[in-house]
Amino acid sequence: MPQMKAMIAQRAGAPLQPIVRAAPDPAAGELLIEVAACGVCRTDLHVVDGDIAAAYPIIPGHEIVGRIVAIGPAVEGFGLGQRVGVPWLGFSCGGCRYCLSGRENLCDWPQFTGCTRDGGYATHVVADARYCFTIPSRFSDIEAAPLLCAGLIGWRALRLAGDAPAIGLYGFGAAAHILTQVAAWQGRKVYAFTRPGDASSQDFALSLGCRWAGSSGEPPPEPLDAALIFAPVGALVPAALKAVRKGGRVICAGIHMSDIPGFPYADLWEERSILSVSNLTREDGLSFFEIADRAGIRTTTHIFPLDRANDALAAVREGRIDGAAVLVPGRED
Repeated sequence: MPQMKAMIAQRAGAPLQPIVRAAPDPAAGELLIEVAACGVCRTDLHVVDGDIAAAYPIIPGHEIVGRIVAIGPAVEGFGLGQRVGVPWLGFSCGGCRYCLSGRENLCDWPQFTGCTRDGGYATHVVADARYCFTIPSRFSDIEAAPLLCAGLIGWRALRLAGDAPAIGLYGFGAAAHILTQVAAWQGRKVYAFTRPGDASSQDFALSLGCRWAGSSGEPPPEPLDAALIFAPVGALVPAALKAVRKGGRVICAGIHMSDIPGFPYADLWEERSILSVSNLTREDGLSFFEIADRAGIRTTTHIFPLDRANDALAAVREGRIDGAAVLVPGRED
């Protein structure tokens, strides 16, 4: 096997460190993939910071696009050189009550790429072939990377919103910039909520088809049918409840969020509801890539070489990225 380079989190709260080691052999059912691009997701920050349980030392990254360079035993339907995408959900047991009822995203014994199994902040990654996706050819490697989580989780959140004609997106980062395009293509009205004073993100939202963009503390021009929260800020939940009409839904789309402050029951009354999104299913991926292809989605990306992964994470943390940050192994500054 070839040598591989990676950026690894040795422990929670520590900067990523470069390593060089032999690329792993794919086991039965697995693929060895040479990474072409890996998106930088806010979930990676939670892994690095220790906000969610991870199997340290761990190589982060779960928005992976690459090409197969080795195939383990008992793999069917894939060939050497084929381009694939690797998402957050890297394994589900197939035998628990959730897997057996079509809810593998809630599996009792899952594995998560870049969290409990090594991810794509590397030149090579091993992935379970059953959880790899074929990516439409119209997307370049770099364009496709953010679709593997920002796109997929946004899509699952939008599906939980039902047929809501007016939706609000709280936190206008990688997921929201993709989801705005999908929702506008579907004919929905989209309203964007950003940090106070973030004129750059507001202008970016309007350029992608939002009807209005303003501060998270402002009321939208009309009551919302659903509010989708991507920012990991619990205080946005009561604010979003006030913004949705009777029967409206507030959907928390992140894997981690600060504590939700108390709010009057009257704000929840009249059949408003609060939901969370947990992971994704393979069916989410299949249906999303079909929609992304048909809707003509374009991702806005900012490229970083692999050895600047810490800089990319800092840019995402500080909200300095309109769109998505993407790591490209082998790229020089």
